[in-house]
Amino acid sequence: MSATLPAPVPAVRGFVIDRNNGQPQLPGSLHSNRRLGQWLSLAEPGVVQVYTGKVELGQGILTALRLIVAEELDVPLQAVRLHSATTACGPDEGMTSGSLSVQDSGGALRHACAEVRGMALRRAADRTGLQVERIAVRAGRFFGPQGEHLGDYGTLLGDADLDIEYPALFAPKAASQRTLLGRADTPRVDLDDKLFGRPRYIHDLKLPGMQHGRVLRAPTLLARLATPPDSLASAVPAGVKAWADGSFVAVVAATEHVAEAAAERLQATLAWTPGPPLPDEHKLPAFLRSAEHITTLPAERGDNTWPADGEQHRAGYFKPYLAHASIGPSCAVARWDGQRLEVWTHSQGIHNLRDDLVLALADRLPPVRKQDISVHHVEGAGCYGHNGADDVACDAVLMALACPGQPVRVLWSRADELAHSPLGAAHRVELRARLDDGGQLTHWQHELWANGYSSRPGRATTPALLAASQRAGGVALPLAINPPLAAGGGADRNAVPAYEVPNLLVINHRLKVMPLRTSAMRALGAYANVFAIESFVDEIAHARGEHPLDFRRRHLQDPRALAVLDEVVARSTWWKRRADEAEESAGTGHGLAWARYKNTGAWCAVLARVQVGQDVRVLNLDLAVDVGMVVDLDGVINQIEGGAVQSVSWTLKEQVRFDDQGVTSTDWPGYPVLRFAEVPEVVVHVIDRPDEPPLGAGEAAQGPVAAALGNAVYEALGVRVRQLPLSADNLLRAVHAGDGDH
Repeated sequence: MSATLPAPVPAVRGFVIDRNNGQPQLPGSLHSNRRLGQWLSLAEPGVVQVYTGKVELGQGILTALRLIVAEELDVPLQAVRLHSATTACGPDEGMTSGSLSVQDSGGALRHACAEVRGMALRRAADRTGLQVERIAVRAGRFFGPQGEHLGDYGTLLGDADLDIEYPALFAPKAASQRTLLGRADTPRVDLDDKLFGRPRYIHDLKLPGMQHGRVLRAPTLLARLATPPDSLASAVPAGVKAWADGSFVAVVAATEHVAEAAAERLQATLAWTPGPPLPDEHKLPAFLRSAEHITTLPAERGDNTWPADGEQHRAGYFKPYLAHASIGPSCAVARWDGQRLEVWTHSQGIHNLRDDLVLALADRLPPVRKQDISVHHVEGAGCYGHNGADDVACDAVLMALACPGQPVRVLWSRADELAHSPLGAAHRVELRARLDDGGQLTHWQHELWANGYSSRPGRATTPALLAASQRAGGVALPLAINPPLAAGGGADRNAVPAYEVPNLLVINHRLKVMPLRTSAMRALGAYANVFAIESFVDEIAHARGEHPLDFRRRHLQDPRALAVLDEVVARSTWWKRRADEAEESAGTGHGLAWARYKNTGAWCAVLARVQVGQDVRVLNLDLAVDVGMVVDLDGVINQIEGGAVQSVSWTLKEQVRFDDQGVTSTDWPGYPVLRFAEVPEVVVHVIDRPDEPPLGAGEAAQGPVAAALGNAVYEALGVRVRQLPLSADNLLRAVHAGDGDH
């Protein structure tokens, strides 16, 4: 009798591509997916099959990657068939995050396509005796100097083996040779279905015999089910399955309506043993400072002995917990046939998710092996971070294992989405600065307190999936961690100011307790840190009687930072009229801010115009952005616009509310987001640098927009509001406090 061997434990994944693994350096994700056949196939005549490990979240990446392929191969856009990410084939590119898809996936495809184009040119030259330089490529076809047709990719490379390591024999096109990139007239490949209501989302997926599942969640991470599990089946109608595995409570029925009704009925019968009480929401800044933490110094330079003389400034800022608040709740489908597990999900990291599913199912006998799990990405509502997509996939898997042979679709409720998805961390920042007698910054200290900003799957030795932690014998969810600063940082992302300061210290206090679950949310710590830094710079400038733009320019040497500031000021149609408007319209304010995302990504400068009454109304936002080489101009503009509007919503309205036993903001009245009628006029000015490497646009606007709004509110009120959101309550507290420092 042979024993069943446990499934191998997947390796913990890093935050960026490991380029120090002993292999020769290759561009983008080619470094970790080195074979051309992982990216391209020419098997179908007249079509280029393209594979990517990155996923469409509404950011337009599928359109941008098609453009890169069509540009490098000189084929029509309609000939490029781009396949959504799946573990069944194509490259493993880890997470779609960090505004890295154009660099990593786009960079890999650009070079892979250049290689294939070069191979075809050389094959045509060998067959005809022509020099490669005399052969032209138009619309996927190759022509000699007299216009004679020499073949297409299929006829020239149909028998070629693309399952070879990228040889780096052919360089991508120079900027002067490109005809498709940098334009704004490329239709998005994903929008038609969305605009016309055609099935495209994970919610629309229908499989034969599909069952519908619901999960009933404990109110907090450490609450436990007190109801006897064997009583659950009698609480639901006949034909409905209901069971508990530890504190994971599942309901499965043949129709969605019956599953919903049964879950509601069962919920009323459940009792929970409460976990430890949550902190006092109204004392959250103090809790962050006093909670047990690990202290690190992410950045340090110069002499940090603080002189007592000179001009001294100090201020504190606070950002509350934020929810993803996706309009469409998380959904997933799973099917187990007794040997293979198949999952359809809108996870941002399908390979990471598969690794964690292996960990979560390691106690099964026999265990479910990694090679027996296929995970396919299907688009869902955008979130730009770690929302409930991975958790609901695990829910669906556990239910599918209990219903072999039947696919199970699990849809979270709005309350599930707002209360049980990972949150963006609450974040406190305290800043100090010293200026010499000439008004030049000499010392700067940035001290912050926050939970980590990453608890995504695949990055720990235990699963980071909610249901896995709630099962009987489940291991507690791993504490949120931070990517290293070299990989962009987490809570300390953008904590290093881009201004010229010879003496600098950044102190990061990462909490060792996690009363509310936190993980990645768009821009990570950059949102809070840029809000704090750019508000503080404004405060210093006003205290000195100096215009904030002039103060910034005096402390900047980066020409591309100066360029976005100059561009947005020069191009704005209303900025020059601000002095007159301030005199004519009480309560109108104007503010500016800028940042370079992660200090290594895109540059973004923002001008904001607001009207402050009982609430803050944003009238105008002008943004200038430098993303290096522009691939899809319309896509860049859409990303910056979307990031700006989301930041307005965060900055003016959003805040997770909770009491001692759980999140209470579990519906739209409790967690309001920006409405269409409140969206300001947004104008984006893009600086194209076709000879520079491309940079992502998705997360560049969040921090600068928040700071520009805070600075505009100060101009309108004469009072500095340092606690987000800039809601009526916080404005009133700031006015009563006199300086807004709570």
